[in-house]
Amino acid sequence: MQNIFKVFTLFFFVTSACAQKTLLPFHKRAIVSYNVENLFDTIDTPEKNDADFLPNGKQKWNSCRYFNKLDQLAEAITINLKCNPLMVGLVEVENEKVIQDLVKTGKLASTNYQVVHYDAPDERGVDCGFFYDADRMKIMESEPLNFKIDSIPDFKTRDILYIKGLLAEGKVMYIFINHWPSRRGGQAQSEFKRIHAAAIARAKVNEILSKDPDANIILMGDFNDYPTDKSIQLLCANDLTNLLADEDAQGKGTFNYKGDWGTLDQFLVSSPLLEGNAGIKLITKGSQIVWNEKLIFTNKEGEKKPSSTYGGTKYYGGFSDHLPIRVFIK
Repeated sequence: MQNIFKVFTLFFFVTSACAQKTLLPFHKRAIVSYNVENLFDTIDTPEKNDADFLPNGKQKWNSCRYFNKLDQLAEAITINLKCNPLMVGLVEVENEKVIQDLVKTGKLASTNYQVVHYDAPDERGVDCGFFYDADRMKIMESEPLNFKIDSIPDFKTRDILYIKGLLAEGKVMYIFINHWPSRRGGQAQSEFKRIHAAAIARAKVNEILSKDPDANIILMGDFNDYPTDKSIQLLCANDLTNLLADEDAQGKGTFNYKGDWGTLDQFLVSSPLLEGNAGIKLITKGSQIVWNEKLIFTNKEGEKKPSSTYGGTKYYGGFSDHLPIRVFIK
């Protein structure tokens, strides 16, 4: 049985030369991050808070709606891509099963994707997840970075999912999937929780850099803060670059709150990955908000926002209330 408090490490009893022969090239492949808006299955899981997302629940979530959402998410993840992504970080998934269902859907099914997932204690029953092209990447380590606040012993939220992956020619990447505590109760009142999340991620980044100053590090996900907020600034320090900072400054975004766009979803990368000092480099120094009219809802006044699955309990049948983001590496 999966133990969320136990580090899951895969040891490879192969030489570096063998790894080079077995892993296919990753050149020009995409890395995608996507908050998929409550990807629940339709099966009651007693230890999960999934009552709303059952056929008789408040959201009237059924198999037809579930499989329609899988089709749409697969389309959003692969839209306008010549090749399927190298790796995908997911936010708001209920369990490993829904990710396994997703990778068997649409264009994604043509790639040998494997899944990394740990059940987290989140009060809403959602986790972070990850899938990757197993022909181009091997998992060396994976671990949920547990989130605890001593002053709020009963507080439950998502873990930060940490992964160390091996790519072709012995190249290594360190990956973090984040879904930080929400702004419920107000930004100012909840900010300390996200600052705490930043400290957890920063401690792991420091540990990696102390052993490998040229580490290729990427942090992705829904941070529930914007690039200018204190938590993100603390995490970036002087050695991580926020690839969405310019888009946010220009008023672009991945999420629309009461008519205002903002980039809650971000990529933060280490200097070696940005500059190509350790064998992997971003093809551009920017990232891409996946803006496609299929993923957008436009109201009668011409105002646009992500085409969401729900608005409260009203079913809209859209993709997600966030837009995916992606970056390419070489």
